[in-house]
Amino acid sequence: MTDVFGKQRKIAPFRPSEEADLRVAARRKAAALNSHALGYGATAEREWAAAGIPAPDLPAMRKYRLERIRAELRRRDLAGALLYDPINIRYATDSTNMQLWVAHNPTRYCFVATDGPVVLFDYFSCEHLSDHSGVVDEVRPAVSWMYMYGGEFIEMKVRRWAAGIADLVKTHGGGNTRLAADHLNPEGVAELARLGVSVHNGEAVMEQARLIKSPDEILAMRRAIVACEAAMGEMHAALRPGISENELWAELHRASIARGGEWIETRLLASGPRTNPWFQECSSRLIEAGDLVAFDTDLIGPYGFCADLSRTWLCGDGEPGNEQRDLFQMAVEQIARNTELMKPGASFRDLIERSSVPPPDCYPTRYGVLYHGVGLADEYPTLPHASDCTEDTPDGLIEPGMVLCVESYMGRLGGREGVKIEEQILITAEGNQKLSSYPVALQPG
Repeated sequence: MTDVFGKQRKIAPFRPSEEADLRVAARRKAAALNSHALGYGATAEREWAAAGIPAPDLPAMRKYRLERIRAELRRRDLAGALLYDPINIRYATDSTNMQLWVAHNPTRYCFVATDGPVVLFDYFSCEHLSDHSGVVDEVRPAVSWMYMYGGEFIEMKVRRWAAGIADLVKTHGGGNTRLAADHLNPEGVAELARLGVSVHNGEAVMEQARLIKSPDEILAMRRAIVACEAAMGEMHAALRPGISENELWAELHRASIARGGEWIETRLLASGPRTNPWFQECSSRLIEAGDLVAFDTDLIGPYGFCADLSRTWLCGDGEPGNEQRDLFQMAVEQIARNTELMKPGASFRDLIERSSVPPPDCYPTRYGVLYHGVGLADEYPTLPHASDCTEDTPDGLIEPGMVLCVESYMGRLGGREGVKIEEQILITAEGNQKLSSYPVALQPG
């Protein structure tokens, strides 16, 4: 069998004795043609070369991430982590599978031993999807106990699932039976407890692990932002009076996916009177000449990194009105002032208390946070306005290697329009670097 997938194989009778060889060959072929193995294509590579951003060392990045997870597990005296969140699985294994679908259908999960293997439980016949990563030691079929698969037999499925997880913990935990889990229904927690395994907060483990980015992660993030900004440019070129918000938003999706982007987490694009208050999802409204058009990318791009940028544009070739200029200038000034404050060693609370905030007539419609972490998605920490802090608002320190988004929304309470701007900022030992470079201007379109 020199070519088991050639024309002759298609018409030859199936021979059970060949099944093992065919499975191996099929997996190798699929792994070689995996999207992660094929890369991001000529358009993205050309733009990254023009921007002078070299390729990240992905094996080094994957090793760094596992070391971060395991260091956090050791710090918390945990035997391992059970991960269901597709973002966390991506962080641990750099592999993907139907990311949005598995986010609400728990059919893919991963066990990371503190001292031991990484075992990925994947969807049926998906073993090839992690062969490129070099960090997954074993792939097993997932046991899904969601109602769609188990119906009224969920308890039976939970027992079968838990037996496999408990066996891994006891085999590789060295007597430690404390397991971190990021998302787990009560039935699973109870059954693991019955088997002697206690469940602890895996979300805390993963958010702390993801907090400090490696140099290779920053390269990957920079590339994701370049791809996002190229997509923004194509969206801006499509902006014209008479286009609907939905049609305009679709341009960002199309251009992002063409560059290997993965998905967009929200639908935050609004025009004219729908820009105030903020948080209108894009609609069928036709954009008119003279309208402000505001959007938040919330884009998961190449390498799975988030490009979280906001801009506000002017539709048409006219001049902005005085109110539009005033709102825009206030937002620009707030972003500039608050970016300047982002320095290593500052406490979260100090940053909050020193930050610029909207004026009184815009304060009631303020954005919900001043800053938030960002990596493979929006991440810890989230820093609210000082007036929104409570006794359970966490404090901490700004550290080199963190990436934060700085936010501004300016819209007068009861006003017609508003302006949204957001930048993505890397914290370094010397200060901060703005990773986003798309122009901030009321560009005519």
